[in-house]
Amino acid sequence: MEEQHSRRQQKIFRNVTLVQAGLLKKSRRPLPTIIGLLVTFAVMIAATWGAHAYFSLHSALVSMNGNNGSTATSARIAAKKPISILVLGVDQGLEGRHDKGNSDTIILVTVNPTTKKATMTSIPRDTLTEILGETSSTSYYMFKVNSAYQFGGSSGSVKTVSAMLNVPINYYVEVNMKALKSLANALGGVDVNVPFSFSYDWCDFKKGKQHLDGRHAIAYARMRYDDPRGDYGRQLRQRQIIQAVVKKGLSVNGLANYQKLLKVFAKYVKTNLTFGDMTSLAINYRSAASNISSGYIQGHDATISGTSFQIASTEELQKWSNKLRKSLGLSMQTLTNQETRQNSLNETYNGVDFSSNETITNYTIYEANSITPRSSDSW
Repeated sequence: MEEQHSRRQQKIFRNVTLVQAGLLKKSRRPLPTIIGLLVTFAVMIAATWGAHAYFSLHSALVSMNGNNGSTATSARIAAKKPISILVLGVDQGLEGRHDKGNSDTIILVTVNPTTKKATMTSIPRDTLTEILGETSSTSYYMFKVNSAYQFGGSSGSVKTVSAMLNVPINYYVEVNMKALKSLANALGGVDVNVPFSFSYDWCDFKKGKQHLDGRHAIAYARMRYDDPRGDYGRQLRQRQIIQAVVKKGLSVNGLANYQKLLKVFAKYVKTNLTFGDMTSLAINYRSAASNISSGYIQGHDATISGTSFQIASTEELQKWSNKLRKSLGLSMQTLTNQETRQNSLNETYNGVDFSSNETITNYTIYEANSITPRSSDSW
């Protein structure tokens, strides 16, 4: 057991030089998600193609959630209660990776059918947080939030984000980022407005409108280090591709085209939502889709033992916890977790000033139950 834990810690340490990040003002545009795409297809296909499409969609969802295609609807969705869904864009198989991979994109969605409102909160992948594992007693301590997927899968990511923001998370949708490539190809390519000229992975992009096939679409979504906005810029481009896929997906004609798209979903998307859940969402929760508020958890650039992080202040974390809990019809609670503890210790002992825009260079990670600094070798 100790050897297994040691190997996991070594994997975490191995990732410490892979990420750099930048800052970006909060987006005012609604963020499209895989959830919206799936629900759109559920409604559109059922209306257009009747029984044939219904069973095609059902077959695809069987592959996605591995629950033998249950048509049952979970009690929460059947009762039309507010729900939360963690959307994970994972990078397994990209850039030469053959391990479990990390979650490139992390978006927490809340939907309230009573208030007819929804929220979409992007969590920067480099955000410092306590990483929770497969069980409640397993913790890999403080590291980047995206590493939770590598060591605990979707379950670990759900537990980590839930504890980070003190928000219950009911469902997850896990999307292999290779789906973007396959979806773009299935649609015959997509159009995006390139914000600046750059080259990446033997693909050239020129500022302005450009038509992208699957190979160019995934390269466009993956480039990071030449973007002046760092990881925020990359996430923006990923959402551009998803939005373009949604737009073109709504315009395609013919059952054959929809079947191509459903095959992609079946191969690259995993979720614990049942077929019954998806159809119920399409019918009873769709009104909230027209009233979406969105934004980022804004972090501060920081360097800890030579590794780049984003550190969210306690005030920032509390703000988003309040917003998300309100969206779910829950009362406000003072956020108390390992992140707020670490922030408090650093403000007290290291003079860390979260009101400054300067890169934080004196942030220290302390042991869980003491004020002893933790060695980076034990991350």
